[in-house]
Amino acid sequence: MKPPKRKKEWFDEESLWRETYGHLFPETRFASAIETVDKALVLAQPQGSAALDLACGPGRCSIALAKRGFKVTAVDCTSYLLDKAQDRAQMDQLQVEWVLMDMRDFVRPNTYDVALSIFTSFGFFEDPNDDIVVLGNVFESLRSSGAFVLDVNGKEVLARKYLPSSVDELSDGSILIERRKVLDDWTRIQNDWILIKNGLTQTFPFHVNVYSGQELRDRLEKVGFVDVKLYGTWEGRPYNVDAQRLIAVGKKP
Repeated sequence: MKPPKRKKEWFDEESLWRETYGHLFPETRFASAIETVDKALVLAQPQGSAALDLACGPGRCSIALAKRGFKVTAVDCTSYLLDKAQDRAQMDQLQVEWVLMDMRDFVRPNTYDVALSIFTSFGFFEDPNDDIVVLGNVFESLRSSGAFVLDVNGKEVLARKYLPSSVDELSDGSILIERRKVLDDWTRIQNDWILIKNGLTQTFPFHVNVYSGQELRDRLEKVGFVDVKLYGTWEGRPYNVDAQRLIAVGKKP
């Protein structure tokens, strides 16, 4: 079935990913992805070796999974990031199936033992109901006893450390100004990234839907996940006032 035609959203703007690639995906994050994936697998306890990396970006988790012997399908809707991922996999002589597709459209029933969505790759859509669609797709794509690990910035964590603006100097000498605004009764964060590079200024607006622990649990259970557990760190500590992330792990019966 042909995917529906949708209006362009902020993440479809490839120049955003091109211009901020070095900031979003430094080498240190690729190195740390191996440890993060190992910890995610400890939390998930998959019963097999077929893995789905959803919104994989440049392949940090996909490559780490492949190095651990998993048969990996990696899905993203940005060709620029998938090209970067494929280049890395080839350098490491790793086999990964790269799929250029919107995750609202990707479903392979009863195929995977574990699915990952890590580093806040969830909640990008203007319509929050699309987030439910994605969760349903993941549930359907998992085999019985399959596990889903979803890692985001939880609403409680964001509220504790919220700053309306910040400034970073990037490795190439450019300046990145980030302005943030809470919208729609704390259900969404609006961001404006202002990049000053070589005397030129570019602005990239984007937004992310944000969820509390209970809200995320409710949505996972709504599509069928059971035994949903919430963690505040990759070491499996509780999701409480000291949480660093919101990590949800759900199982398919």
